[in-house]
Amino acid sequence: MWMIFAVLSAVFAALTSILAKIGIEGVNSNLATAIRTIVVVIMAWGMVFLTHAQNGLAEISKKSWIFLILSGLATGASWLCYYKALQMGDASKVVPIDKLSVVITLILAFVFLHEQFTTKSLIGCILIGAGTLIMVL
Repeated sequence: MWMIFAVLSAVFAALTSILAKIGIEGVNSNLATAIRTIVVVIMAWGMVFLTHAQNGLAEISKKSWIFLILSGLATGASWLCYYKALQMGDASKVVPIDKLSVVITLILAFVFLHEQFTTKSLIGCILIGAGTLIMVL
């Protein structure tokens, strides 16, 4: 089941890039990010209430709150940079560079989460890096 959600995530991320590139034309990138964020917040809280997940708020640990807030700050910084890059550059170049986050995530997961970095992971990282270079040069 996780694979279906992962594929849907990729499809929606691709749509996001194209829709954002069209929508950001003539709009300040920070304002565009704020508008997008409002839509995401409304949609996310809608899902929380639809699934009655709001009951779990009191059960969230202090550690989880800290890391969720830090994750939110990182997401905000990522979106601000992404929208500025998308406004200034071609989507066909910005998006592959943005997706280098896959390589960075694998490295950070190895260092901080002690996840395995296998030969397959290394080859994948090299291919993603090489593919990104080929696409943006």
